[in-house]
Amino acid sequence: MRFLRPEFAMWGAVALVVLAIVRWRAQRRFVASTTVRWLGTAAFRASILRRLPAAVLVAALALTIAALMEPVLPYSVSAVTSRGLDIVVVLDLSSSMQEQMEPMRPGAAPPPAAAGPAGETRLAATKRAITNFVSRRRDDRVGLVVFSDNAYVISPLTFDRDYVVRYIDMVDDQILRGEGMTSIGEGLALANTLLTRQARTDEHRNQVIVLFTDGENNHGREPLDVLGESSAANIRVHMIGVDLESMVWNKPQVQQLFQAVQKYGGKYFNANSSRDLDAASRAIDQIEKGALVSRAYVRDAPVYQWFALPALLCLTAAIGLRAIPYFVDYT
Repeated sequence: MRFLRPEFAMWGAVALVVLAIVRWRAQRRFVASTTVRWLGTAAFRASILRRLPAAVLVAALALTIAALMEPVLPYSVSAVTSRGLDIVVVLDLSSSMQEQMEPMRPGAAPPPAAAGPAGETRLAATKRAITNFVSRRRDDRVGLVVFSDNAYVISPLTFDRDYVVRYIDMVDDQILRGEGMTSIGEGLALANTLLTRQARTDEHRNQVIVLFTDGENNHGREPLDVLGESSAANIRVHMIGVDLESMVWNKPQVQQLFQAVQKYGGKYFNANSSRDLDAASRAIDQIEKGALVSRAYVRDAPVYQWFALPALLCLTAAIGLRAIPYFVDYT
């Protein structure tokens, strides 16, 4: 326990001394008879109990002074908050995304229902994986960017996951009608811009881009240059290759893109099936975790009532004792 106003102790002590002097000076003098020496003996000496009202009154004043000194109990409090991420999902809407995902071979067993319906397009399978990914990001702000010849913001960064999921459902091959190229660099550049413009100045949140594409860059900016810009801005990029064919996988430009993603701290996942897409999104979900921020601070809990209530009881007791004839002073 500590007192916020310890100077009140000195003033209280001075007040008690002044009251004692005033009481002593206010006592009346009287003429005693010759038998005063007999009254001074132990047989006629007043009981010490007669001073009980004064003692209780002094205790009340002392407790009142202690309450005025503002006693507090300091204790430590830890506030733990979850600080999420800023994540932009970049989705390829080139014409190749309308091709069938994992076409069934003759005599092969149909895929399980959890892996998605047989014969669905790459875009449909990717949308389902993105929806599951966004639904699991509870403390993060998530945005959505799509690209083909050019890149477009479908949803800015927001905590409203349902809002993002609704826009993911609305994405189809008709949104970018008339386009069909694969501008990976344009999509990454727009995601960088979105993260930079919506960055919060009051808190530092890690920034992440998750790229879903099924081909090589054949239009717009060079993605290797944009990945360097992302790294310089402390933005981590993860890439999921959607059902990449061997002829695309083995191209030097595609290989350099994979290597650049890993060079700058990201992860690359090759998803040849709907199940692989969901597994890749879950892997990224485990890699990119928000941070728990613990902030400790000392708080003072006022406990003046520990002194004020006893002081009130003592004052009441002193007044009550004065009403008893035994404690009344006679002169």
